[in-house]
Amino acid sequence: MKRPNAPFIEPATADNVTRAVAWLRAGSLIGLPTETVYGLAADAGNADAVAKIFAAKGRPADHPLIVHVASAEAAKAWAASWPAAADKLAAAFWPGPMTLIVKRASHVLDAVTGGQDTVGLRVPSHPVAQAVLREFAGDGAVPAGVAAPSANQFGQVSPTTAQHVAEEFPDQLLLVLDGGASEVGIESTIIDVSGAAPRVLRPGRVRAGDIERVLGVPLGEATDDAPRVSGALASHYAPRTQTLMLAEPRLRMQLRAFRNAKAAQPMRCVITHSFDAEPMERLRTIRLAADAETWEFELYALLRELDQERYGTLIVETPPETPEWDAVNDRLRRATHGSSPDDL
Repeated sequence: MKRPNAPFIEPATADNVTRAVAWLRAGSLIGLPTETVYGLAADAGNADAVAKIFAAKGRPADHPLIVHVASAEAAKAWAASWPAAADKLAAAFWPGPMTLIVKRASHVLDAVTGGQDTVGLRVPSHPVAQAVLREFAGDGAVPAGVAAPSANQFGQVSPTTAQHVAEEFPDQLLLVLDGGASEVGIESTIIDVSGAAPRVLRPGRVRAGDIERVLGVPLGEATDDAPRVSGALASHYAPRTQTLMLAEPRLRMQLRAFRNAKAAQPMRCVITHSFDAEPMERLRTIRLAADAETWEFELYALLRELDQERYGTLIVETPPETPEWDAVNDRLRRATHGSSPDDL
């Protein structure tokens, strides 16, 4: 028998979109598919609803949320000012996996911004997210937006399917719209346009080089005075299983050490991109295609799958240090923060 307080997954039909919008208007949470990852969504203008996000996720109160809206014009209603850089970037990358940080409008809740004078805004491209946001906005007379951080417990691996969301919140009454697997697979690029020079505060599918081409100027540096943004803590996106990242030479040495070990070994899993790790007892090997977009799409789903299989350790080969891999490297550095090869 289904528990009274438990998530339930529904196909993203027109009727269920309308039902999800009704939940949002009633101050309840929904699981919202986007092209990046699934979000835990609430009415961004309802303080009680926003508080439910923080409670469900175990999220620190000063950690800002991103407001999702249906269009760039809708986004402007949440901004005190809209610089030329925002116009250029919105025209180039929205709808899509990009968040803009701008000065907040006066009506934006402190709970959404973490008490800062800036707000993060995004126009997702996923058709289900777009349908929900357009219907939720109604006639547009009042600014309407949906706060939607990733639908997972704070600091854990982000969800890329509706089933992942249900697994994260087994005791939460939650309507989850099933929009299929997220097309991108990692969170949006966050670009701060609230100051003198645009700067990337979180890398994603929209690459720094593409941003500079659109703006026609170099990006600024992300310094200590940058606004706080989602996913920027040192430890984040982390599996429950101990996870290490090792460069290819160090990883090959470690595999030889495993092979030569005399004592019984715990079960481990190795993920590579540049070579096929030789199979051995008590070791599972996985090789992903050596391109950044494949890793972005596969990474979270794979980490979640491996987490459930109870390995002693997950070991990931360090990705290339080239610009297209910035987002994967960022997520893996945070996922493996605090882990050391000495622990093997």
